[in-house]
Amino acid sequence: MTEKIAKILSVVFHPVLVPTMGFLLLLNSGFYFSMISWEAKRFILLVLIFTTGVLPLLTVAIMALNPKFDLSMDNVRDRIVLFLFSSVFYYLGYLIMNRMKAFPVFKVFLMASVLVIILLLVISFKWKISSHMAAIGGISGALFALSFRSGINPVLPVMAVVFVAGAVGTARMLLKKHDLWQVIAGYAVGFVILYLSIYFV
Repeated sequence: MTEKIAKILSVVFHPVLVPTMGFLLLLNSGFYFSMISWEAKRFILLVLIFTTGVLPLLTVAIMALNPKFDLSMDNVRDRIVLFLFSSVFYYLGYLIMNRMKAFPVFKVFLMASVLVIILLLVISFKWKISSHMAAIGGISGALFALSFRSGINPVLPVMAVVFVAGAVGTARMLLKKHDLWQVIAGYAVGFVILYLSIYFV
């Protein structure tokens, strides 16, 4: 893998974008909620894009007004501030989604994501854990949990998520943003919390 490809992977599968991609994947993986109306899917996606994408990006844009801000988020303070605001935005998404009575799995997904972000925030005080891998790990955990709960085996989505996880993890290490343990830990945090939340709640 070249450095250019690694940078592209890091941008395309940025933690701000992965939740929306993950929901699109889950909505088209053959699970029981895949059959909901397009209007309901549109509502879910709009809420998700706004609270997990647009608002965090606006936060980054505002933070970038500070000349000391580093877009690569190598600074611990910048990472913690973004994690703090993101957890609030995800919880806002949960509150909005709570108005939709059907399919509580979406609300569980968002609340579990809040827990992931809070844990990343706490860990980031001492260690630079990979938020890229936590986001992909969360999607993986949700996919596996839904698969075991429903008895459905979405082979292609599972293969796609595993491939992306490996590619992004390799990219982050190639760019020297994280070491192997930070990549593994990030993936594990996202996977375990989302898996347990969706499987047991």
